[in-house]
Amino acid sequence: MLTRDGEPVEIGGRSFDLLVVLTEQPGRVYSKRDLLKRVWSDVVVEDGSLRFHMASLRKLLGDGIDGARYIATQVGVGYAFVAPVERQGDTPLRRLVEENARAPASSTNLPARLAHLIGRERDIAFLVERVVDTPLFSIVGAAGVGKTSLAVEVGHRLTAAFEDQVAFVDFGMLENEAVVPSMIAGAMGIAVQSGDPLAVILGHLRERPYLLILDNCEHVIEPVASIVERIVEDAPLARVLTTSREPLRVRAEHVLRLDALGYPEELAGLTLDQILSYPAVQLLCERATAADSALVIDEEAARLIAEMCQRLGGMALPIELAATRVATHGVAAAARQLGERLSLAWPGRRTAQPRQQTLRAMLDWSYDLLSDAERTVFERVSVFVGPFSIDAAVEVAADVGIGSDEVAIALDELTSKSLIAPDRTRRTVSYRLLDMTRAYGREKLLARGPAEQNAVARRHAAFFLAELEVAEQDDGWLQDTKPLRQQLGNIRSALDWSFAHGSERGIAVRLAAASAPVFLTLSHMIECRSWCARALAEIDEPERGTALELELQAALGITLMFTRGNSEAAGQALDRALEIATSLDDKWNQLRLLGRLHIFHERIGEYEAALRHAERAVEISDILGVPEAIGIAYSLSGISHHLRGDQKRARRELELSLQKSPPSTRSRTIHYGFDHRNRSGIALARTLWLTGHSEQAGHLARQTVREAAALAHSVTHCIALIWSLSVFLWMEDIATAERDLATFTECAELNALGPYVAAAAGFRGELAIQRGHAGDALLALEESLARLRAAHYELLTTPFSIALARGLILSARLDEAQELIAATLARCNTNGERFAVPELLRLRAQLLRLSGQDASESLAVLDEALTLSREQGARAWEMRIAVDLAETLDAGQRRQEAVALLGTVCSESSSDDAAAQRARRLLESLLSQGGAAGTV
Repeated sequence: MLTRDGEPVEIGGRSFDLLVVLTEQPGRVYSKRDLLKRVWSDVVVEDGSLRFHMASLRKLLGDGIDGARYIATQVGVGYAFVAPVERQGDTPLRRLVEENARAPASSTNLPARLAHLIGRERDIAFLVERVVDTPLFSIVGAAGVGKTSLAVEVGHRLTAAFEDQVAFVDFGMLENEAVVPSMIAGAMGIAVQSGDPLAVILGHLRERPYLLILDNCEHVIEPVASIVERIVEDAPLARVLTTSREPLRVRAEHVLRLDALGYPEELAGLTLDQILSYPAVQLLCERATAADSALVIDEEAARLIAEMCQRLGGMALPIELAATRVATHGVAAAARQLGERLSLAWPGRRTAQPRQQTLRAMLDWSYDLLSDAERTVFERVSVFVGPFSIDAAVEVAADVGIGSDEVAIALDELTSKSLIAPDRTRRTVSYRLLDMTRAYGREKLLARGPAEQNAVARRHAAFFLAELEVAEQDDGWLQDTKPLRQQLGNIRSALDWSFAHGSERGIAVRLAAASAPVFLTLSHMIECRSWCARALAEIDEPERGTALELELQAALGITLMFTRGNSEAAGQALDRALEIATSLDDKWNQLRLLGRLHIFHERIGEYEAALRHAERAVEISDILGVPEAIGIAYSLSGISHHLRGDQKRARRELELSLQKSPPSTRSRTIHYGFDHRNRSGIALARTLWLTGHSEQAGHLARQTVREAAALAHSVTHCIALIWSLSVFLWMEDIATAERDLATFTECAELNALGPYVAAAAGFRGELAIQRGHAGDALLALEESLARLRAAHYELLTTPFSIALARGLILSARLDEAQELIAATLARCNTNGERFAVPELLRLRAQLLRLSGQDASESLAVLDEALTLSREQGARAWEMRIAVDLAETLDAGQRRQEAVALLGTVCSESSSDDAAAQRARRLLESLLSQGGAAGTV
């Protein structure tokens, strides 16, 4: 008979049968299937009958009246009797319990294992080996990392070792901490007939090996910790394996912190097989193809999947949720949706626990377990994009309502609970939130209203502004690009917010100036240009003419120059920066700006203006009197004289520049906009070739390009490659020129350096013509020249015009070639770009010969070219001109003069490049034909 408060209660047969089954093992969760099988063994019924009779039973028991709890529903799992049970008399229930107690204990209730647990082989092997000899092991990790799957697999692997004495307890849906012992007893198949379930549990564990797996302990961690500690103390043969988002923190606990599945952090250069070797990628591919067997994973799809794994931080559950999206929407659509906004509501398997069916449900579970202070800190640190330090967290999360000490304590707790991931690989500990966790935290922060959100964002922007302004005082702060890349997201976020709020204009402008070196260091030229232009548009009047405006104008000028070409706006920005530096009597910044203006005017073909800037730089370096300043000034001066055609002076000044310049470093390179030492080196390589030292020129060009590549600064690397290409093209070293051109093209395109992209096409045309193939090369050169002139980039128009003229000669379009040479000569004589004039004159003489003009005209032009090359000290041009002149003399029956000329030129040259070899072969041929004796 069932009684309540001493009064009999009528109960139906099915409801009574349910009560008997539930009270057999109080605390044990019986699945719907178990109850239907036990209570309705003779008929087939639907779930609705079970729910109806369970509701009736609760009503009869008075469940919910005055807080009384008898039957707990574990959503998606089943039902458990959670009230204490006291046995009296020989009742049918008593007899059932006694029969159950006499029956052998259930062997195992482990959930089904996954067919293939990806990426956990090492963790499985570690736990299988260690759990047997360790009283307590806790698998700790973030929500969705795969703790339960790992624990279940280990349980199955160890079942034989424990002779089937393995019990699995899922606390995931438990709400009442009081029934933790009853749930453990129920999972073990123990009949508890007393008011102390733990004593019964210990009684069963003391004398035999037993593996107890306690899953999802984080929300019942205190009672679980207390029970586990008793088990460890009183049952030496028992072993306990727990999973939780934080350790139990009890004696004898060993912890395995479960990391996310491995995924490729950088995809550049990885093959398809390499991408597919990462466990996170394998998991997403396997789950997606299982859900859609027609899905094809080619290289493009694999890269998109790898990017998704990056965003999901390698977390198993989110990856499985994403896999369902891939199966239904396709790889590209799922990747796009994930990129646009990390979806917290994507559904997963219907059979999964409710808390694991969406990311939101999983995170709701964790969030609900936090204290108020922990929730506040969690929401506020979600403003960070990427890693952050404890100092950053304190500055951003602390306010009048929560102090610094409270923030630090909350941060430790959030880390312990696996909501925040620590990164201990660096010298100082940093933290980060996974994308999904950050998105969830941001939602919670937004829900608190604009005032809270803006207060946090303001502290975030102010922190990074202060960090950048302090860092600028350290000369070496730009050397290591990894921490800069890691903080780029935070800098962008701070800039976005501060510019979006008109009241924060002061922070916005200062932040744009302070972050410009970071964007320049990482070669984000277009982004740097955008922020600087925006800041200058909003700068307050009192800040005009200050160091702040100087930095913004200087950065804007150089980024405009290298991304959009040498526009008037670029020149105006650099002129304004120099004007401010001069008004502030800031000599070092004057020197820095003169360097940028020198390359600007050089690129637009204003060589006289560039020379004036170089001369002013020399004056300032004399005032400063330090080696670095001298190195910069004579780099500018040496390059100007090289382009003007004075190779002897250029060599002296460039060698002085290299002697005085300190070693190249990224911080110095970024400060000046490009590396002056490297630019001196590559200019000297050109000068050495022109002065007849081709072997030294080639060696120095290769060395300078290697040094530029090591700096990992795109502009400096492109400058070195442009001038190394000219050296190897002059030397007719086609193989090296091709390799440098491939590198140059990739560097220019990856960094969106517009004028250099146009130049790459011109170099391809020049290479083709040097091989003797005109055809498409002519069109490539013409288009390149048109694009370069549209960008006001004249530095390469002369060598490309020379290459185009040679191509026109190959195609027998002599009139066009003559017009082109004449126009190019006129421009060079006007703007002061004289270094190539001897070669242009040689080509004019060649065209006169080919056009059938009188030999005297050709000889006169070659004589002029020879005289000019000697004045310039350009022995390489002299060698080429001498060959042409000797051939012309020989054709005019003046062989002795030809031999004498070649003999002199060859004896004075130590070069062994293609032109020098041609000269020696011609001399030997002339001598063999009866020319006058000469010295070779």
